[in-house]
Order: sequence, then structure tokens, then C-alpha cells
Amino acid sequence: MNFNTKIRYDFIGNRNKFFLFSITLTIVGILSLLFFSLNFGVDFKAGTNMDILVGKAATQQDAKAILEKAGIEGITPTVGGTGNERISARFDEVLTQAKIVEIQEGFKAKYGDQVSSEVNVVSPDMAQELGIKTIWAILIASVAIMIYVMFRFEWRFALAANIAILYDAFVVVALFSIFRLEVDLPFIAAVLTTIGYSINDKIVIFDRIRENLRFGQFKNREQLAEMVNASIWQTMARNVYTVLAVLIVAVCLFIFGSESIKLFALAKIIGLSSGAYSSICIASPLWLLLKGKQKPKAVVKTTA
Repeated sequence: MNFNTKIRYDFIGNRNKFFLFSITLTIVGILSLLFFSLNFGVDFKAGTNMDILVGKAATQQDAKAILEKAGIEGITPTVGGTGNERISARFDEVLTQAKIVEIQEGFKAKYGDQVSSEVNVVSPDMAQELGIKTIWAILIASVAIMIYVMFRFEWRFALAANIAILYDAFVVVALFSIFRLEVDLPFIAAVLTTIGYSINDKIVIFDRIRENLRFGQFKNREQLAEMVNASIWQTMARNVYTVLAVLIVAVCLFIFGSESIKLFALAKIIGLSSGAYSSICIASPLWLLLKGKQKPKAVVKTTA
């Protein structure tokens, strides 16, 4: 089989550049997490979340004024829903029942007795439990994917894929830490779905590598590298179309969606972009690196 891809970009030949970029981003992300941690939302720290339906058009300025009158400063509520009738406010503390009633009465005084509200309180113990369960969810998903790939392919594919998908998840976490974006339960859903979409791209490329490996004979590492690079280009169109289909939806959600879904959509955009990058520039070169360390099989001599 002819794997000459000199007229195309050599991803494998430039793998050290990609590795250097990825390692640099990982180090920056680790430093950001160590010094600044994550900007946790109410879901992961003690606090109160109020969703208030006022029954008529509301403005952010009026909602903020009502909260300030109740003695709560520095909170910027979001206004959305049909006709801007829903107001959402998140507080970094567990509000007392008396304070909740005071806020509710303030909105009723402004918009009438038809005002209704939903209050969610996250205690410190619940926040800690959610954090632990989140870590377990990501670890279990990663291990399950690694086992699946190991059964379908081989351990080198599984290890390369798992390193790449963990990198994708970490990129989302790191960028949210660097830019101080809020981390909540929808963010975790975005990270987990990122892992799922990311492994899909890698499986497509790995399947083509395995097929080319089965029907080709490779005498040295250079020929093997040409085959991997060709496999990437042979699956490029399919991977690009698949990622773009979901990426367009995520971008539309980010642009036209409500405030409550924008960060979820942003996390998806980051995760999808990272997944496409890592499938080509990390997972495949990593497999080649692991394959290159494989000891050649001994040739069995037969006697006449």
C-alpha cells in the first residue's frame, strides 16, 4: 500500500511541537488550579439559588434593587424566560428562612401576589459530596472507555486514547480556572459528554490505523509513521464533519441560549475543539511512540 503523504501536512513529523504545546497548556492549567482553584458555583459550595416567576416583564435593574433593599449586595440576578418573567439569583451563603421570605415579599410588593419562587439550598456537606461524586464519575467513565478500547483494539491504543481524553477534560477545567468561569452541574455534564465525543474521533482514526496495519508491511519506523499520517488524512473529512455538526449546535446555544446554558455551551465548544485536536495531534502520535518501543518478534528459523 502507498502511504506517501508528502503533499499534505505531516502531523506525525511535527508531533513534538504538539506535545510541547499540550504540555505547556497542562502546566499552566495545573498552576492555575493550584493558585486560583476553580470558581465553584452554588452546586459545589454552600449557598442558595432562587428562581422567581413574577408573571410580568421584569428588568435586571429592578431585581437587583429589590435584593439590595433586602440587604444583599453584590448579586447580579439573571432575567429570562418567556417575556422576561423569570428571575434567577444565586447567593454564596445559605440564606435564612426569614431572609428568603423577605426577598419573596419584596418581589410581591413590586410585581403583585402572583409571584412564585423555587428555592434550592446546598449545604456544605452536600457540596462536598457532589464534588467527590463528580471526580468518581470522570474516573469511572475514563476507566470504562480504556477497558472498551483495550478489548476492541490493544493496550497501546487504549493508553493513548485515555491520555488524550483525560487531556481534553483537563483543558476544559483548566480554561475555566484560568478565566475564572463558574463551574456548576451543567459544566460537569459538558465535561462527561466531551469525553464521549472525544473517544469517537479517536476510535475512527485508530480503526483505520489498525486496518492499514493489518494489510501493510512496514520495515522501519519511518514507514509506520507514514502509515499513521495517511490514516489521519483518510479519516479527516469524516472527523471534521462530525465535530462541525455538534460544534455548530454548541455555538448556536452559546450565542442564542439563555444565561443558564451559555457556560455549558462554552464548555462543549472547548471540549469539542480539544477533542478534535487531541485525536490527531496527541492520541495517534502517542500510539506510534508506544508502538515504536515494541520489541520486534523473533524470527523462527526452520530447518529442512
